[in-house]
Amino acid sequence: MKLRKKIVAGNWKMNKSISDGQDLANGIKRELAENCDVDVVLCPPFTLLKSVSDIIDMTQIRLGAQNMHWESDGAYTGEISAGMLRDLFCHYVILGHSERRAMFGETNQVVNRKVKAALARNLTPIVCVGETLEERDSGAYMKIIETQVRESLEGIGDDFEKIILAYEPVWAIGTGRTASPEQAQEVHAGIRAVLTEIAGKDVAEAIRIQYGGSVKPANARELFGQPDIDGGLIGGAALDVRSFVEIVRAAI
Repeated sequence: MKLRKKIVAGNWKMNKSISDGQDLANGIKRELAENCDVDVVLCPPFTLLKSVSDIIDMTQIRLGAQNMHWESDGAYTGEISAGMLRDLFCHYVILGHSERRAMFGETNQVVNRKVKAALARNLTPIVCVGETLEERDSGAYMKIIETQVRESLEGIGDDFEKIILAYEPVWAIGTGRTASPEQAQEVHAGIRAVLTEIAGKDVAEAIRIQYGGSVKPANARELFGQPDIDGGLIGGAALDVRSFVEIVRAAI
């Protein structure tokens, strides 16, 4: 098995004013600027990308966005392109988050178009997959996740090692419920098995798969200790300096 460096990304969602976001970014910078053991990514809302980019400049912390459009420009009111994100020194972009899928109707095909556009502009896509509670209880969750993986990554050719996957059980996002380490590991291993079928064993072993679903300092170390869990996509706990820093340190 290839040694995969852990990656912890903070998804701030639609939170933080300019001043509050700057305070959060500065606090994280003070604690983690020289960290080299874990890849750390901050994904603030669009309004904070420039401020956070300036704050984390010349550190080991990287900038990510929460979404983007697949077109490079045009009449797409309210949208942001991959090129615009690159202008702000973004390295990562979250695509296909469950909230985008559920609230804004994003399909696997839409996610696939965004993944290809991100890769074309040298952005690393964090591609989210995961099941609802109903799908989990039906027992068909692995088939659903397999379909999400295959369709979201269809046709990306030799770029598989440039992507990151994030497994986020929808029933554990913002609910306080968390998949047990065993449940999370089962799905991560299943995703890696699908990647092996698609891209081959060596590539599948190199791809990092994050866990996202109510990760907290109290459960982070046990989750990240599973063999196929390569870090976390953190929501609520990423909005507090102390909790986010503790989660990053749990990945070391």
